[in-house]
Amino acid sequence: MPTSEKSPPPDHRIALGAYGERVAVRALTDAGLQVLDRNWRCRDGELDVVARDGDALVFCEVKTRTGTGFGHPVEAVTAAKRRRLRLLARVWLAAHDQHAPDLRFDVVGVHVPASGPARVVHLRNAF
Repeated sequence: MPTSEKSPPPDHRIALGAYGERVAVRALTDAGLQVLDRNWRCRDGELDVVARDGDALVFCEVKTRTGTGFGHPVEAVTAAKRRRLRLLARVWLAAHDQHAPDLRFDVVGVHVPASGPARVVHLRNAF
């Protein structure tokens, strides 16, 4: 495995993920979305961001990486993760008094290179 692709220590991964979520939230709000919830947890897992985009309620998964040796961050949302996010969305809806004619699942990939600014890719209706 190339040196730049080694897994960072757990504390670094947590800090990197938190940084990526802050960058993603800024990108989402800059795009006009209203964030309703962040890091919402239940026994089945966690939703990174729940937002409103006009008439749509958006469940957004954020993936942050420092390298692309294993693919772009958005590629890390597997079929199993998509199934879990759908389940979590149902649980979130049951626990909140939010209604919307449209539901949407977005993915925000944040690539944090060794130098330079983070690069954000926002996939609307990703699945």
